[in-house]
Amino acid sequence: MGKNILILGGGFAGLEAAIFARKEGFDVTLISNRDFFYIYPTSIWIPTGEATMEDISIPLKELADVHGFNLIIDEVESIKSAQKKVYCKNGEHGYDYLIVAIGSGKMEHKGSEHFLSICGDPQEAPKIKERIDKLIAKGSGKIAMGFGGNPKDPSNVRGGPAFEVLFNVHNHLKKLGLRDKFELTFFAPMEKPGARLGPQALKMMDIFFKKLNINRHFGKKIKEFVQDGVIFEDNSKLESDFTMFIPAGNGHKVFKNSDLPLNEAGFVKINDYCEVEGVENVYAIGDSAEIKGPDWRAKQGHIAEVMARNTAFNIAAKERGSSERKGYQEHLNILCVMDSGDGAAFVYRSHKGGKMIPMPVIGHWIKKGWGWYCRNSKLNKIPRIPGM
Repeated sequence: MGKNILILGGGFAGLEAAIFARKEGFDVTLISNRDFFYIYPTSIWIPTGEATMEDISIPLKELADVHGFNLIIDEVESIKSAQKKVYCKNGEHGYDYLIVAIGSGKMEHKGSEHFLSICGDPQEAPKIKERIDKLIAKGSGKIAMGFGGNPKDPSNVRGGPAFEVLFNVHNHLKKLGLRDKFELTFFAPMEKPGARLGPQALKMMDIFFKKLNINRHFGKKIKEFVQDGVIFEDNSKLESDFTMFIPAGNGHKVFKNSDLPLNEAGFVKINDYCEVEGVENVYAIGDSAEIKGPDWRAKQGHIAEVMARNTAFNIAAKERGSSERKGYQEHLNILCVMDSGDGAAFVYRSHKGGKMIPMPVIGHWIKKGWGWYCRNSKLNKIPRIPGM
């Protein structure tokens, strides 16, 4: 078509946008600050040694060669849509269309050096394994895991991976015959973490915690993290030899140096077609974008990919002079297989309600199978299942 699309970000949203924009015939350039695509949903197995960084990383160069897009490894510093320019550490780039998919920032917490996150920098996952392995070598310990919220925008909260890592650690310790030597605690500042999944799921999570002898510490705001635990607003302390915490997301730091419209939490404002409000030929998808919808809405990989596919279609339709557009809001739901190491639970939430279905043993292998499918379908080694 002669027009070039510049995509910022090499995660689920950015990669999917690159793949489908190429299918539409556009010249595509993707800029990423890391040289690999990281399959975050399967990183939960790194702390227990069931997976390595190599298992869940795909070189972006390999993906670029397979799908025919241009790849630039660089750090985006600012976006100036009025000039149709993106400024990076090592150069500037023009575009006909821009797709912003650089993810989100993180809510800041005092003492953040005292925790590691499974949803942060990929390099933190092996460090979590090191810390847990040290406690296993010692033979006992107190482990605390949890996630935080963002009162200004509840959509970018990652609770599921925190549950999964803790359940997998429980199962790992059980296999080693050490579970009774460890105190496991799940903590969150909200009264009912996981409430967005619906009342049935909330009830089942409660049963899970009791059955697995996992302590709960809910409903108190976090004051700070310290070397040996977590301090809450009432100055009570949760003691911990190792803390894993997933901060809620907020606007990416790049947006502060840009001229895009932002919501109160710093996410880029878009309409249903992922078009940035009041800005020509700029789209935002995935964690970068403000997602509107019901209170339970959540940013997940499959929603990011729907937004990416829709955006590629919408740009192509615009270029053809067609008025047809595809929106993301009708696809809003929560969908995940929450893994526990020895099984899983199928979790689904839509406008019709929520459900959580236990899948002992087989659920674990279904999630493993999805990881294999994700890797190989992205590399075009196997056909893609429509909608996945």
